[in-house]
Amino acid sequence: MASGTALLYDEEMTRYQLLWDYPACKIESPERLTVSHEALQTTGLSGRCVSLPVRQATEDEILLAHSQEYLESVKKTPSMSLEELVTFTQQYGDVYFHPNIYHCAKLAIGATLQLVDAVMTGKVRNGMALVRPPGHHSQRSLASGFCVFNNVAIAALYAKKHFNVRRVLIVDWDIHHGQGLQYCFEEDSEVLYFSWHRYEHQRFWPNLRESDFDAVGMGNSDYLSVFFHVLLPIAYEFNPELVLVSAGFDSAIGDPEGHMCATPDIFGHLTHLLMSLASGRLCAILEGGYNLTSLAQSVCQTVQTLLGDPPSRISGLSSPCQSALESIHCVRGAHQQYWTCLKYADVGPQLEASTKCPRLEGVIGEADEEGTQAEEAQKEGEIKEIAWPEPPSRMAPPVRTGVVLPTGLEDHVPASCLRVTTIPLTSTEAAKGLSDPADPKLKDDKVLQSLGGVSSLLEKIEKKEVRNGLAVVPDLSLAVAFGVQQALTSFTDRVLLVFLGSNPPIELQEDGRVMLIQFCCTEQLETKSKFYIPVCLKKSPSDVPGFLYAVLTLLLPLAYGYDPGMILAATRERDGVGLAAWAQLIGLLQGLAQGRTLALLLQGAEEVTVKATAASLLGEPTPTLGPLGVPLLENVKAVEKQRQRLQAHWGLLKAADEDHLRATCGHIEDEYSGVLP
Repeated sequence: MASGTALLYDEEMTRYQLLWDYPACKIESPERLTVSHEALQTTGLSGRCVSLPVRQATEDEILLAHSQEYLESVKKTPSMSLEELVTFTQQYGDVYFHPNIYHCAKLAIGATLQLVDAVMTGKVRNGMALVRPPGHHSQRSLASGFCVFNNVAIAALYAKKHFNVRRVLIVDWDIHHGQGLQYCFEEDSEVLYFSWHRYEHQRFWPNLRESDFDAVGMGNSDYLSVFFHVLLPIAYEFNPELVLVSAGFDSAIGDPEGHMCATPDIFGHLTHLLMSLASGRLCAILEGGYNLTSLAQSVCQTVQTLLGDPPSRISGLSSPCQSALESIHCVRGAHQQYWTCLKYADVGPQLEASTKCPRLEGVIGEADEEGTQAEEAQKEGEIKEIAWPEPPSRMAPPVRTGVVLPTGLEDHVPASCLRVTTIPLTSTEAAKGLSDPADPKLKDDKVLQSLGGVSSLLEKIEKKEVRNGLAVVPDLSLAVAFGVQQALTSFTDRVLLVFLGSNPPIELQEDGRVMLIQFCCTEQLETKSKFYIPVCLKKSPSDVPGFLYAVLTLLLPLAYGYDPGMILAATRERDGVGLAAWAQLIGLLQGLAQGRTLALLLQGAEEVTVKATAASLLGEPTPTLGPLGVPLLENVKAVEKQRQRLQAHWGLLKAADEDHLRATCGHIEDEYSGVLP
């Protein structure tokens, strides 16, 4: 299985710059590339990557996305005088030419294609290309927005031609709409293009009607909500074979173009969420980013996640702003007819988004006087310096996964797993972590041996000797209860418990120290708790589309809002959930709690389940879910019931501004009233 992260960079791409006074283009400078690469070197990240050579693109490769006439005109720029370059530039918008830019543009494409080659041939699993000039604005016969040739468009077409790739996902998180990418693929069903960007009713560059819908002033909560409620459900249904990221970091805090509030560490989380797609085949290609500090930090966060390090915890997440909710609502409504994952989603009446500029808030979402001043500076077109904390350290333990397995199962997990030696607990030691110290099961030697294993794994996680663990136990409820209590006692104040099964393994207290999300196929008692979320997937617990809908739109928003310090995931035998879906769940959960995850399986679990769980914990590519059908209506209703109940407490669950809908439309129809097809 492919491993390793490629990094492509060539100093030659810094050897062009603006040669005349052109205010719109002065921010596109060689330093953008230099600071990004230096930051990767300083942090030691570049040394952990597989360095690949950069080559020039051929003319045939350029012609995959551009016209012969346009190519011939750009080929003449190396011999142009300064006056001729200025004249040549004036026929395009917000771009400049230089005698060396044609050479650099060919290197940018070549670096991108070298990365695609390495990923598709299995030389590496993923990677990032630091390239310049950027590409996503460039069109078939048009330079635009600092872009000469469309690097990512050429990469997608190249992958289709040379590797027979039939489904490419392009995720464009640059603050500007990549209209060149949209125009290239809007009639191509084999390429799914996703873009978030400022629009403001065509008031923000590139001032196109095609850029609608999106928003302004966004932060971490807004970005995550878009992923949970729009991108990820559609992306999983699309089932890409390759993910290309147009990685523009002008969507990060401090950027003079974007004026966003999202901190650099959010890009580590967004990258992690995408790595569960396409068997991990992901290529990130640099686009924009003009604050040299946040650009360098964001590049490092992205590369570190590609390398497999756990993302840092993000605290203070709250409800998305009104503008984000309007955009999410409108996008879901516009695309409901095309994607089965949205077929039964409650999208309500379609509105014209207000794109109201929200108050620029503090980094963790608390509005203050400084945020108001920054907003006013934004309105006046000024560039105001904004401070944000340095991204926290993301030191990974020396061993990724420890295992405690019964005899006969140890050979079924990869050799890179640490086999943890355990000492059985005494009945007295075990009783300290349980609500019923007189439980007769504590006299069973096998139970005490297994609890000793759970204790050893958690101790190693606490000491940062291993990142996560897997244990197969004879009594799942006892192991869960013991594990939760030891984690709370030893090293964290919040534990997220994800349980697949009919009977809750613990008695939950309402102190907020434990959140229990339960997937089952039998109806549970009604609850008003905001920390106990039972999701009954009726009729068919193996409804993969329904289960995935619950994970993406309910579990992940709850988990990110809760911000646990430890995760326990437990199942008897996946309780009807398919092997690939279980592996995907384990993979997605590791973006939380700095990767501190303990998976507990009931003894008797199939060898294939043990193997798949260990592989996901190790960060190996999770198996794809294949073509997804329509989720069962009953299961969507179960998810929506919990989402509606809880969104007042957990803001990331919101997919629409319902107060605004009521004010605009007078009422909201019950989401499941009437007859659905």
